[in-house]
Amino acid sequence: MSNELDVRELAGRYVAQWNEPDPATRSALIRDLWAHDGFQVLADPPEEIRQAATDLAFPVPSLEVRGHAAMDARVSRAYAMFVAPGEYVFEAAAEPSVLLPNVVGVRWSMTSTRSGEAVGGGLDVLALDDDGRIRADYQFIGAS
Repeated sequence: MSNELDVRELAGRYVAQWNEPDPATRSALIRDLWAHDGFQVLADPPEEIRQAATDLAFPVPSLEVRGHAAMDARVSRAYAMFVAPGEYVFEAAAEPSVLLPNVVGVRWSMTSTRSGEAVGGGLDVLALDDDGRIRADYQFIGAS
């Protein structure tokens, strides 16, 4: 995917899924956006998760969801935690970038609805299949 309009549209739909209040519409967005076996990996887990794994003598765990149902649960939980209470909204933080053929970088922020200031954010590196659906999403929270 190298067409600038297609990349912007993909990034817009990607961010929109996290803010969608209607569960049926959110599920439809996910089915349309993601390959049936697409997955998301939290590439750099939060410190408390890394520390808990270390305390148990485990390597840092891979935090991964795979498939439409798991992705739907992941997005729905993030929506319930951050957007539904009305405190935050997810927004694109920059223009999406074509990193390689069929690889797109999407920078995002979690913005306070009160102040309009970004209180968090990150970078998602999306690898697309031949149909333009997300096959792999490597999420880096806090990346700037």
